[in-house]
Amino acid sequence: MSEGTWEKLAQAAVKGAQYDSRERQPHPKCLEGTRVVLLNYIYESLDRQGNSQLIWLHGTAGVGKSAVAFTVAERMRGLKVKEGSKEKRLAGTFFFSRKHTKRRTTGYFFATLIYQLASNFPSIREDVNRIILNNPTLLDHDTSLRDQMEALFLQPLQRLKLRLRECPPLTFVIDALDECASESPEDDTSESELTDLISLLGEALREPGLPITHILLTSRSEEYIHKAMQTEEIRPLVCEIPVRTSGEGVAATISLDGVDVDNDIYVFLQHSFRELGTRHPDFPQPSTDELARLASRAGRRFIVASTMMKFIDDRHNHPHDRLQLMLELTSELLPGTEVYKLYDRILSTCADPTLAYLHLSVIAALADPLPMAQISKLLGPGEGRDVESVLVQLRSVIDVPTDSNLPMNIYHSSVRDYVSHHSNSSLYQVHDITSPHSLLALSCLRLMVHDLPESTALLRI
Repeated sequence: MSEGTWEKLAQAAVKGAQYDSRERQPHPKCLEGTRVVLLNYIYESLDRQGNSQLIWLHGTAGVGKSAVAFTVAERMRGLKVKEGSKEKRLAGTFFFSRKHTKRRTTGYFFATLIYQLASNFPSIREDVNRIILNNPTLLDHDTSLRDQMEALFLQPLQRLKLRLRECPPLTFVIDALDECASESPEDDTSESELTDLISLLGEALREPGLPITHILLTSRSEEYIHKAMQTEEIRPLVCEIPVRTSGEGVAATISLDGVDVDNDIYVFLQHSFRELGTRHPDFPQPSTDELARLASRAGRRFIVASTMMKFIDDRHNHPHDRLQLMLELTSELLPGTEVYKLYDRILSTCADPTLAYLHLSVIAALADPLPMAQISKLLGPGEGRDVESVLVQLRSVIDVPTDSNLPMNIYHSSVRDYVSHHSNSSLYQVHDITSPHSLLALSCLRLMVHDLPESTALLRI
């Protein structure tokens, strides 16, 4: 009976939300030798004994929050709670994502964490099985979040208090809190849902019967998350990054977009071009000046540097030609210019920028990703024409699998932000394009009507 219960928990846990899941590949991570000051500060915070903490790392889109979260999770997984033990300090991870139905809600959050915790600490598995057996509804995504927290998070952790008495703290890593979002921008249900989650995590960490537990949280600097972190109950638990530090009489700020990031992006580009050179021996490496220009134009945003490299290394054109084109496209960008400007310039290189923008906006708007063939069928012979040839030109912003049966995804949430409103683009051709949501609704209706039997009464109304 207990094994059946464990199987149910395994089914309820969202494997794609775990930091190293196949669903999240390619995994963004910090290149060795970059983010040194920031990572060391986080590692020191995670080693801190005394009181449990919420370590909140926040910043704008594209500055590398997920890469830092992955890198921290990877390190903590490599550390054991005791010498000679198989049990790891990484207690669990959950990477939110608006692109996936089960990863954009808190409904599966605690089931996913307890599955990982009990897998790491087999000694509590029987307790977890008994808890679920006594109340199977805990695995339902619409069960009270408080009930789930108390039964699937607080109680199991309390069971570990004695065992971990003289051990270094446990670590949970929760990425992209702001990606916990409803499909409709006007619906603020997800904001209250996330506020409740932060409150409940804080409530759990204040319990005296818990082993020292630190939770690394990453998010954009959204106002509603700021408010949740600044409540009277939560504020004493929060270790916030960016943080002001001082040493030897010099004050500095540790953040995701500090002055040290310019060099980190330079190192990233240099490393990426060297890797590119191993696949293209005839590719002349860019000069120091060209690397510096590209790094400067990235404006301390790793997503801009990453998009530049995907554009140059698109596997359909010679990288030297693409490098020259990228240098030309970014020559008018001011350092720190929004990533939207780069997306504009990438679209402008497409044979039909209007159609490219349309297809890009549709992929970004889908509740769940679809393969290319299904997108073409969904859009129909009009808007769905030339889907493959158009999307191949957008490989720097869309993951287009070589297997056409696999779903396509945008690389970064800033792409969704970019196409969410025409005003984000300076391309005049896109300002009169139909909303992707309206287009998808009409396309779905067309398909349903097409599949209805001719004799149906609906068609005779």
